[in-house]
Amino acid sequence: MANKKQTNFEREIPEAKLKTVSEIENLIKNHKTFMVCSINSLPGKQFQEIKKKIRDIAKIKVVKKSLVIRGIENSGIEVKKMEEYIKEDSALLFSDVDAFELSGTLSESKNPVKAKTGQIAPMNIEIEPGPTELVPGPVISELGALGLKIAIEDGKISIKEKKTIVKEGEVISEAACGLMSKLDIKPFSVGFEPVAAYDSREHRVYIGIKIDKEKSLEELKHAFGKSLAFAVKIAYPSKDTITYLIGKAASHEKAISNKIQAGETA
Repeated sequence: MANKKQTNFEREIPEAKLKTVSEIENLIKNHKTFMVCSINSLPGKQFQEIKKKIRDIAKIKVVKKSLVIRGIENSGIEVKKMEEYIKEDSALLFSDVDAFELSGTLSESKNPVKAKTGQIAPMNIEIEPGPTELVPGPVISELGALGLKIAIEDGKISIKEKKTIVKEGEVISEAACGLMSKLDIKPFSVGFEPVAAYDSREHRVYIGIKIDKEKSLEELKHAFGKSLAFAVKIAYPSKDTITYLIGKAASHEKAISNKIQAGETA
């Protein structure tokens, strides 16, 4: 009788996989955040390092796509909400912290890596001026081919001027890659790449949740600088603008006084 009650899914897969599905289901139900991250091309060493860094705030599972989808179905979430983001090279994270906070932590956990020939530059790759550990030899012609100006100081090569050797979006050449390797320049970073997250409290799916804390802080500072000038211009009073407003008022008062005095003199 028990065999007749088994679903097709249960008859097709071993008990161990059924246990995995149940585990995924319970992890989704018992945590605020369920996040899917890409671990494509992530070396095993870096995977283990990141796992250690975030073990206090998140549980990590790497499970076959079919089992993940079954676990989602059992948890009560509509599969269409997360199904399209589940790939074979995905890692599942379960946490009680906010999805955006978790994404920020993952961003900080990335490790820098060297470039490979043929990769696309994520940003302008620049060689800063200053001394190097390179000694004169064949490398001089390599530096010259990339347009770098050099000098020999104390028996070693010194870069005299800042130079962009690969522009953002360009393919990294073998020559540029070789030079970066010699100078130990690592323009790429590897880690967990957040793809999508489900908030079990809000019942919402978030995508595009890559957080760069340093970049966000710079953008915030820039926005604050612009907003401060605008607030002063429209005379909006606040603790941040009051000093500027008083100074502006004093300047206007002085200008008006000068005009009055000039009129009386005339």
